[in-house]
Amino acid sequence: MRTLRRLALALAGLAAALLALTFWTARPGDPSLYPPSEPDRQIVLLVSHGWHSGLVLPRDSLTGEGAGTALRNLATRFRAYDALEFGWGEARFYRATPTLAAFDWRLALSALFTPGGSDGVIQVVGLARPARVSFPYADIVPVPLSRKGLARLLAHLEASFRLTDGQPADLGPGLYGPSLFYEAHGRFSYGNVCNHWAAGLLNAAGLPITPVLDTHPSGLLADLRWRSGLTASVPDAAEPDLSKP
Repeated sequence: MRTLRRLALALAGLAAALLALTFWTARPGDPSLYPPSEPDRQIVLLVSHGWHSGLVLPRDSLTGEGAGTALRNLATRFRAYDALEFGWGEARFYRATPTLAAFDWRLALSALFTPGGSDGVIQVVGLARPARVSFPYADIVPVPLSRKGLARLLAHLEASFRLTDGQPADLGPGLYGPSLFYEAHGRFSYGNVCNHWAAGLLNAAGLPITPVLDTHPSGLLADLRWRSGLTASVPDAAEPDLSKP
């Protein structure tokens, strides 16, 4: 009985500590940026692939306010596509894990717990078809942003790329579709995973985030629905047109 009582107290203490950490690390949004007014509304898509999340942006936005050398280069390189998906992750694990079936626990643990963190990479994918068609099994949520919010997001995305001779450093083919990997700033660890990166971009655009929840895509989606009021997923044949403001 004492053992059970001690276990119950330990679990209660752990839950209380986790709850405290959740609220302590929560970041507020910026009411001047989000939610946007209707005439100012821009749409980006948050895509959850089950273990990893990315953001789909209209290609035309990559030459607008907030964009720099890296994004303008990508807008030219992927000029055949109306929208691009961006995802950040650990260099070894991300490049070796196109699907959950390819998940390698050894690589995952190394990525999460390497002292000082591991190198990051960004995958850029050109979408020849709407995201709902390109990713039929993903959970896709439209995120409305203001023009200034989108510019802030683009500035943070721009800063994620590592430049070589003034250009984004190409690392070769990505995991699927017309895609490439690029060298990235940032160190991957258990406290800074791909979903934190996506959440950070949305926070730059004015949305409130809760990093403890955002560790996993399902938590990130729940967080956005809870704190930002996002409720709709993209159903078949009802995707917002990213080529239009």
